[in-house]
Amino acid sequence: MLLAAGAAILAISAGAQAQATIKIGEINSYKAQPAFLEPYRRGWEMALDEVNAAGGVLGKKLEVIARDDNGNPGDSVRIAEELMARERVALLFGGFLSNTGLALTDYAKQHKVFFLAAEPLTDKIVWQNGNKYTYRLRPSTYMLVASVVKEAAKLKKKRWAIVYPNYEYGQSAAASFKALMKQAQPDVEFVAEQAPPLGKIDAGSVTQALADAKPDAIFNALFAADLGKFVREGNTRGLFDGVEVVSLLTGEPEYLDPLKGEAPVNWIVTGYPWYAINTPEHKKFVDAYRKKFNDYPRNGSLVGYAALMSIAAGIKKAGSTDADKLAAAFSGLKVDTPVAPIVYRAQDHQSTLGAFVGRTGVKEGKGIMTSFTYVDGAALQLPDAEVKKLRPAD
Repeated sequence: MLLAAGAAILAISAGAQAQATIKIGEINSYKAQPAFLEPYRRGWEMALDEVNAAGGVLGKKLEVIARDDNGNPGDSVRIAEELMARERVALLFGGFLSNTGLALTDYAKQHKVFFLAAEPLTDKIVWQNGNKYTYRLRPSTYMLVASVVKEAAKLKKKRWAIVYPNYEYGQSAAASFKALMKQAQPDVEFVAEQAPPLGKIDAGSVTQALADAKPDAIFNALFAADLGKFVREGNTRGLFDGVEVVSLLTGEPEYLDPLKGEAPVNWIVTGYPWYAINTPEHKKFVDAYRKKFNDYPRNGSLVGYAALMSIAAGIKKAGSTDADKLAAAFSGLKVDTPVAPIVYRAQDHQSTLGAFVGRTGVKEGKGIMTSFTYVDGAALQLPDAEVKKLRPAD
């Protein structure tokens, strides 16, 4: 009897402890994409500590249960099911690759679970596959392309070559760049297109094919290890000599730093020049990050931090973790981030987080962004009428 009574007390105690926290599931490709996602994890961990140190949300501490999906959409869905059934999480966030992000977007729709896509860039998350329960933090592929097209058009180059990873993000980036450039510069020509499989680029053959086309300029959407191989091979073969390059993501420290002194010079890029953003809000973020991790932030750090802060703000506004109430609360939700205040748009569930656009350079043997500006995400999105055509009704 005493043993049974003790077990009952322990069970009640465990249940009370579980109810004292709000469990949040986080799913990502940590092993497959460590350059971005290790800093990203630090970012949301720092935000989590800040939120909980301030008393949590709705009188409860937040608890994040993170899982690795191996960069596999099937694993993403399986893990989502496990987190919901076994861990009893209230909502989900995360995602990195476009295909895993789309899998989780569909899961959220089918199971009526709130999902904040922190990093996946595919436009489909907020357009064709958009749904009531899914919101997205980072600028979309279209938005990133739109942020550089204005600068690309200023170059007045006619013959363009394009290189991108052959999956959703890369295909979308190439399509958006061609469409937007045609609008901005009707006489533009696309003389070569290379689409190597993600993570498996044959940099020699790709750079040679581009060089053979003799372009005036190149649009690049490669990232991570593929980018490094492309840059090194292109430098060796003289591909970039006298050729302008416009490149998505390259200015992010995750991808620029590993190149060190081999970093490309004078490319037009999107990125995150953490070392030169001098606002009080950003300095506070950098100082706190350095103190906690003895390291500098990457773009992933910023995304992870803003994602968790968005979730905390959404739960507070909703007054609940109910999926329908959270979805309603995120519509028009305003969140302060270290780089700018953002709003989650009611029209398409896309945040107005923008992009830093500038040129690359090398300083003291390290790649940097120079002459950059911050482009507000609200200025990079399609008109509402166009969004309505692309997005199904919730």
